[in-house]
Amino acid sequence: MADKIALIDGIEVKIDNEPNLLELIRKAKIDLPTFCYHSEISVAGACRMCMVEVEGQGIVPSCSTRVFDGMKVKTNTKQLRDMRKMIVELMLASHDQSCTTCPKSGTCKLQRIAKQMGIVKVRFKQRTEFPEPDMSSCSIYRDSAKCVLCGDCVRVCKEIQSVGVLDFANRGADAKVAPYFNKGIGEVECVNCGQCIKVCPVGALIPRYQTNEVWNALLDTDKHVVVQIAPAVRVAIGEYFGFKPGELTTGQMVAALRRLGFDKVYDTSFAADFTVIEEGKEFLDRFAKGEKLPQFTSCCPAWVKYAEQYYPDLLGNLSSCKSPQQMFGSLSKELLSKDLGMPRENIIVVSIMPCTAKKFESQRPEHSVDGNPDVDFVLTTQELSVMIKERGIKFSELDPEEFDMPFGFKSGAGVIFGSSGGVSEAVLRFAAASLVKGVKLEFTQLRALQGVKTTEVKLGDLKLRLAVVSGLANAKRLIEKVRKGEEHYDLIEVMACCGGCVNGGGQPVSEKKSAVTDRAMGLYKTDSQLEYHSSEENPYLQKIYADELTEELAHKLFHTKYKNRRRITSDELALSSKHDEAPISISICLGSSCFARGAQELYSQLAQYVRDKGIESNINFTASFCTEQCSKGPAVKINDKYLYHCTFEKAVEEIEKILSKVPA
Repeated sequence: MADKIALIDGIEVKIDNEPNLLELIRKAKIDLPTFCYHSEISVAGACRMCMVEVEGQGIVPSCSTRVFDGMKVKTNTKQLRDMRKMIVELMLASHDQSCTTCPKSGTCKLQRIAKQMGIVKVRFKQRTEFPEPDMSSCSIYRDSAKCVLCGDCVRVCKEIQSVGVLDFANRGADAKVAPYFNKGIGEVECVNCGQCIKVCPVGALIPRYQTNEVWNALLDTDKHVVVQIAPAVRVAIGEYFGFKPGELTTGQMVAALRRLGFDKVYDTSFAADFTVIEEGKEFLDRFAKGEKLPQFTSCCPAWVKYAEQYYPDLLGNLSSCKSPQQMFGSLSKELLSKDLGMPRENIIVVSIMPCTAKKFESQRPEHSVDGNPDVDFVLTTQELSVMIKERGIKFSELDPEEFDMPFGFKSGAGVIFGSSGGVSEAVLRFAAASLVKGVKLEFTQLRALQGVKTTEVKLGDLKLRLAVVSGLANAKRLIEKVRKGEEHYDLIEVMACCGGCVNGGGQPVSEKKSAVTDRAMGLYKTDSQLEYHSSEENPYLQKIYADELTEELAHKLFHTKYKNRRRITSDELALSSKHDEAPISISICLGSSCFARGAQELYSQLAQYVRDKGIESNINFTASFCTEQCSKGPAVKINDKYLYHCTFEKAVEEIEKILSKVPA
C-alpha cells in the first residue's frame, strides 16, 4: 500500500496518524507559531496564528484541519505573514508591556513569537489603563492585563480538571477571562493545582511567588532556616539550566541551596517514608476490618480540596495521613526545636515543591501549632530557579553535594512518590513486606502514565484491587463508577496533575512531549540506584520511631482531619429584588450536595408560594453555596434559624410563624 503524502512548502511529508495539519507541519520541522494549541486539550482555533493556505480550501487554521493524501500546503505566503504580524501587534497593543519586571520574561510565548515575526514596532495605539492583578489566592497570581484571550486556562480547568472556575466574559473590546461572578480566583472553588499556569503562554497566570519572604528569612540571623526538596523537583530543576528533562541534578541543587544560605538541606522523600508506613498501616487496618474502603490517598492537596468541595460524603474514605510536606514540617519542628534548644517560631521550614497547591496546603490552619505553621514558605521549582539566578550561582558548574542527615536519608519508595502510581507502589511494597515475609515484590504495572490504571495484586492470601488516577476529570469519572457500584477498589491513588507531581503547576514548561515521562523515569532510575527500596528499611526512620515517637505523638504529628469546604468565599447571591424593610430573609444553599438533595426544587416551590401569597415585599431571597453541612441538605437559613433536611412544609411553617408576629 502506497504511503500517503502531503506537500508542505514544496516538501513531501509522509502522513501517519497526525490528528491535524499543525502536527504534520511540525513533523516537517517547521515551527508554526500558536498560542492556543495544546495536544492534551480540545482544539479552539482562537489565536489564528497557525493559519495556512491549503490548495482548494483557501486560508484555514491548521490546528483544526484534517490531513489528507495529496494536500498541498503553504505556510509562509506574504498574506499569511502580514496576518500573523497584525495579530501579534494587536495583542501587544492591548497587553501590559512591563516585560522587564514580568516573571515570565524570557519564557513568554508572546515575546518569542514577536521576535520570530520580526516585529520591532507596534502600529496600533497602546492601551494605558489596566485592571489590578488578582491576589486573592495564595497559590496563583492572576494578571488579566497580560491575558491574550487564548482560552487555554479555561479549557484545561474545565476539561482536564473538571473544575471550570475560569471562563470568558463580555464581548468585543471588553472580552476577558475571569472567574464567575467576577470574583477573585482564590474566592471560588479553584483547587490551586496550577495547570492553568502550565498552559498560559504569557504572564497572566504564574505561581504566587514567596521568594522575597524566603530571602528575608535567610538574611535574618535569629532564624534557623531549613529546606526540604520534593522528589519531582530533582528531575526538573535542571531544565532551567540546560539539562534534559529527567536528568538528575540533586547534588547540584543541594550545593546551590547551601550557597543561598540555608542552614540545613533535607529531603521530602525522608518524610514520604513515614507517609508510606502510616498510610500502609491505616490501609491494612481498614482492609482487615472491611471499613471505609476504598481508601483514597491524601498526598495531593489539590485532590483533597476537590474532595472537600465536591465529595464531602467520601471524606471518611480519605487517608488521615498528612502529605509528606506536612509530615516533614511537623516532625522537623518538633525534633529540631528540642535538639537546638530553640523555640519553633525561630525555625523556618521552606519547601521546594513542583506544586502550587502546596502553598495553599501549608496555610491550612490545622497544619500549625498555636498559629505557627509547620511549613512556613513553599517555593515552586520555578521560584527556586529564579533565586539561583538572582544569586548568580552557576548551577551547571557546581560539584554535587549530599543532603544533611538524618532528614536527608530515604528509600526508593519515598522517591517514587513524585510520579503517578508511585504512592500506591510504595504502599504495596510496605504491605508486601508486612504480609509476605522475606519476599521482595515489584509492582511495576502501576507505572504507566495514562489517566487511569487498575490492577489486582495478590499478597499472601489477600487479593487487592487498586486504581491509580491522575487528572481530576479522570478522578471524577472513576468515583462516579464506584458510587454506582460499577467498579470496586480497595485503594485508589489520586493525583490532580496528569502524570503526577512531575507535571505539577510549578514545574518547568517544556514543549518536549516526552518531558513528563522522562521526569518519571528519572525518579524510577533513582529508586533502582538506592540501597533500600521499601520505607520500613530506612534506618533513620526506624531510630526516630524507636527513640522519639510514642504512638500518641506519631498520630499528632502525622495525621489530620478533613471537612466540608465552602466552594465560594463571598457574600450571598441575591435571588430576588431587595426589600430594605422585609422582616424575613431566606438563604438557600445551592452547593452541589444540597442541589443534589433537591435545593433547586425547594427554591422553586418557595418562590411560587411567596408569589401566590402576595408577600414578595416581606421576603429577601438569597443563595449561598455551602453551609458546610453537606450531609444535612437541603440547608435553608430563615433569619437566624438553620433548617436542615429542609422540606417545603418545614420552611412554610417557619415563614408563617414569623409573619404571624408582623404587624398588619
